[in-house]
Amino acid sequence: MRPFFLLTKPVNRRPVFRTLFLLALLCFCGVVNAADSDAENHTLSLNEAIIKTIEHNPELRAFDYRLKAQQGRVEQAGIAPSPEIDFLLEDLLGSGDNRGVDSAQATLSISWVLERGLRQHYINAATAGSSLIKAQADIQQLNAAAETARRYLQSLAFQARELNADKSIHLAEEIIQSVSKRVKAGHTPAAELSRAQAELAHSKLQREDIVHELRAANHLLAAQWGETSPSFSRVEGDVLTIPQIASFENLKSRLPENPEFIRLLSSQLLKQAELDLALAQSKPSWRVSAGVRHSNVGNDQSLITGISIPFGKNTRNPGRIAEARANLAKTDNDKHAVQIQSETALLVIYEKLQHSLHVINAVQIDIIPPLEKALVGTRRAYQLGRYSYLELRSVQNELLDAHNMLLEASVAAHGYLIEIERLTGVSLSQTTTGNT
Repeated sequence: MRPFFLLTKPVNRRPVFRTLFLLALLCFCGVVNAADSDAENHTLSLNEAIIKTIEHNPELRAFDYRLKAQQGRVEQAGIAPSPEIDFLLEDLLGSGDNRGVDSAQATLSISWVLERGLRQHYINAATAGSSLIKAQADIQQLNAAAETARRYLQSLAFQARELNADKSIHLAEEIIQSVSKRVKAGHTPAAELSRAQAELAHSKLQREDIVHELRAANHLLAAQWGETSPSFSRVEGDVLTIPQIASFENLKSRLPENPEFIRLLSSQLLKQAELDLALAQSKPSWRVSAGVRHSNVGNDQSLITGISIPFGKNTRNPGRIAEARANLAKTDNDKHAVQIQSETALLVIYEKLQHSLHVINAVQIDIIPPLEKALVGTRRAYQLGRYSYLELRSVQNELLDAHNMLLEASVAAHGYLIEIERLTGVSLSQTTTGNT
C-alpha cells in the first residue's frame, strides 16, 4: 500500500495515479481475498474503492468537459486570420472626363495581417490554460481519493469496533457463567446475576448500534462513486497495523510534490503566457496588400501593392499589461503562502500522529498485558469468593476500555497518515505489524 490503505495490484492510469496509489499502499495491511460477488459477502479493497471513485465520481467527470472546452480554445488559437479580398471602382459616374464609366478604374486586391508572432502567443496562453485545468483535475482526483480513503477508514473502524463489542459480549457471558455458579452455590445473591444479565443486554445493544453505524458508513463510502446501494458488506484491512513513518524533515522535503504546487506552477506559466500575449498585442499589427488595377482609359492594367502601419502610442495595452504583471506577481506570493501553510499543517499533523503512536505503544505494552493478567487473577479470586462482582466487572471494563483506546488511537493515526499523504504524496509502504 501507499498512503492510505491496502493495494493488492498496481494500476496504471494518469500521472495523478502515482499519488493516488501512494495513497492506496499505506495504512492497512491485513488483506482478505474476497471472491463472492454477492453484496452480502463481497469484501471491498481500497484499490477498488479508489478506482470506482476516479471512474464514476460526477465531480471528477466534469473536468473532462472542461478539458475538451479548453482544447477547443487551443485549436481556435492556432487558426490564422483569413485574408481579405478588396474590389474598388474609381472615376465613374462623375462629370466632365469622368462622366459615365469611360474613365473608370477597377482595382482588385488581396490583403492580410502580418501577425508578427502574435498567433503563437495565443497558442501558448491556451496551452497553459489546459495545463492548469489538468493540474486542477489532479488536485480534485487526489482530494476525491483522500475522501474515499477517509470514508473507507470509517467503515474499517466500525468493523473493528464491532469486534471489540463481540469481546465485550464474550466477557459478559463469561461473567454470567461465573456468577451463576456462585448463585447456585449460595455464595452470591441473585441480584448479582441480574446485574450481569443486564450488562450483557447493554453490550448487545451497543453492538447493534455499531452494526447500524457500519451500514451507514458503507453507504457513505459507496456514494463516492454514485452507488446508493453498496455492492459490498465489508472492507479489507487491519486498522491496528501501523506503518513505519519517515522523519518530519524527509516529509517536508517532499511537499513540492503536492499537486497544489504543480497547480501553482501551471498557474504561473499561464500568467506568464498572458503577460507575453498582452505585450505582443501592444504592438500594432501591420497589414499588407497586393492586387491588379484596370483603367478603361487606354484599357491598361497595372500591379499595386501597399502596407498599412498604425501610428500613435507604442504601447496600446497599458492596462492589460499592468494587470498581467500583477497576476504574475500574485502567483509568486501564492506559492510562498501555500508553502508556509503546507509546512505548518504538516508539522501539526505530524505531532498529532506521533502522539497517537505513543498512545498505541503504551496501550499495547504497558496497559493491556497487565490488565489481561489482572482479569485472570480477579476472575480466579472471584470464583474463590475473595473479590466481589464489582471488582471483577471493574477490571473487565478497564480491559475493554484499553482495547477501545488502542482502536481509537489507531484510527486517529491512520487519519493523520491520510492527511500526510495528501500533503506530500510520500510512499509509506514499509509497515510494521502492531500487537493486538
